[in-house]
Amino acid sequence: MKNVVAVFGFFGLAILWFIFGIRHTQGTQAVNADAGGTARPVVVELFTSEGCSSCPPADALLARLDDQERVGNAEVIALEEHVDYWDQLGWRDPFSGAQWTARQQEYASLFGNEGVYTPQMVVDGRAEFVGSSQGKAKSAIVEAAVQPKAEVVLTGLDGSAEKAHIRIVVAKLPSVTTRDAQVWLAVTETGLHSNVRAGENSGQDLHHAAVVRSLRKVGDAKVGKDVAYSAEQEVRLDSTWKQENLRVVVLVQDPKSRHILGAASLRLKQ
Repeated sequence: MKNVVAVFGFFGLAILWFIFGIRHTQGTQAVNADAGGTARPVVVELFTSEGCSSCPPADALLARLDDQERVGNAEVIALEEHVDYWDQLGWRDPFSGAQWTARQQEYASLFGNEGVYTPQMVVDGRAEFVGSSQGKAKSAIVEAAVQPKAEVVLTGLDGSAEKAHIRIVVAKLPSVTTRDAQVWLAVTETGLHSNVRAGENSGQDLHHAAVVRSLRKVGDAKVGKDVAYSAEQEVRLDSTWKQENLRVVVLVQDPKSRHILGAASLRLKQ
């Protein structure tokens, strides 16, 4: 199910294939519909740190949501972002970065929070809460799945140990959108863990879900266009990342509200 990413309406997808000549390649398939309808992608971000003693339960919840793949009519796309403001308090998180702290600070400003905290879960850029709250997570995911979204098609073309090439097509943005949206490209890695030797989690072997390894803006999806964005992108891969655990994720995000307007994910290697 995670091999493809994003799909939202078989009819619309067929039109995109016709226009752009997109064909399924190995490792790319449509998300199947069931009695509840076609799965709609919902992005679940967790801001966390290995230095935070209340974070491991939230990490475990995100991992369960990622493994489960479906929550109601939602296809969960997990992003685990390790902030760096815990790094001076006893343990330096090897997966932390200032970029994830800055992204969390943007959300804090939009949600009207006085500051940032961990663990924090953000669902589709629309709802935020303490990241270990399973009830709030499932409720927010189900609610986000009914929101109007652009269809995103993500196709793997070719690649190597150092880089991958993908094609991104974003269909028309939802009619509720009045401005261009940002298109972001992320790489996540599962299977990561640390033997923590200091700080609040000293002595624990912490396991993580889909840790965000990189995130960059690749373009803008144009409002009012039948095809809002279409491009091929090169994805650089670090030699220390295990390719069999990597996924490419595309986010279409409103630059003002930060609502996720579409998303897709693609596993790089089986």
